[in-house]
Amino acid sequence: MDDTDQALGSVELRQLRCLVAIVEEGTFTDAAMALGVSQAAVSRTLASLEGTLGVRLLRRTSRAVTPTPTGLRVVSHARRVLGEVAELVREATSGHARLRIGYAWSALGRHTLTFQRRWGTSHPATDLQFVRANSATAGLAEGSCDVAVVRRPVDERRFDSAIVGLERRLCAMATDDPLARRRSVRLADLSGRTLLVDRRTGTTTTDLWPPGDRPATEATHDVDEWLTTIATGRAVGVTAESTANQYRRPGVVYRPVRDAEPIAVRLAWWRDDPHPATTAAIELLTALYRSG
Repeated sequence: MDDTDQALGSVELRQLRCLVAIVEEGTFTDAAMALGVSQAAVSRTLASLEGTLGVRLLRRTSRAVTPTPTGLRVVSHARRVLGEVAELVREATSGHARLRIGYAWSALGRHTLTFQRRWGTSHPATDLQFVRANSATAGLAEGSCDVAVVRRPVDERRFDSAIVGLERRLCAMATDDPLARRRSVRLADLSGRTLLVDRRTGTTTTDLWPPGDRPATEATHDVDEWLTTIATGRAVGVTAESTANQYRRPGVVYRPVRDAEPIAVRLAWWRDDPHPATTAAIELLTALYRSG
């Protein structure tokens, strides 16, 4: 362990608070009053911080206390660190007053707005926030949400999930595609086409087709790229009906794939740290999908 690592392990939040208080209050006496400690304690804490860092942070005269050039830089960093710690504490202690729902491509389709309105009425103490994260767990593994709307199974070793509803599979195609004249299509109609798939978050694979009749595939990584490519007529896509509700795009039409199995819509959460509002969200979502 070098000197930098040793200093990093020895710097304490109370030392940073003390330094910032001295600079902001202007004197050791006023800093002591602001911190609720003795002036001697302030002096000792500052001395210990300077000793740990091996630099002088403040110039002290009979009339004023001013930061050294190094002290100015340290104070700037200290304020940011203290602000981030305060945010961490707020997040940990008040996180249950907010429910963050992650999703990759589409949230809840046509149920999204109704869910938001009913949630606000029935759970006014818990703010609702939708977070788009184009990852396999819709942001759950990354910590950007509390629960996630997913449309394929999750790792059962880490996450629990509940099926809240089913959605039809739709084929997205260019408006001038010959299949666009039909009211619906079959999987066999797509076997000779190029299928645009998102292997990271998508719900469609060539396993939907029997061996020998599977379409060629092309990779995509985002719903906007998917829609733009389909609009050119170069490829088609198969997706959950929620995508059609959330992403209407000029040049693209959606048609039901009548012989494809529906997609299960799941709500997933961390197995060892479920949000208190998870059960309420499952119940409301299930009711919405059942009402259809």
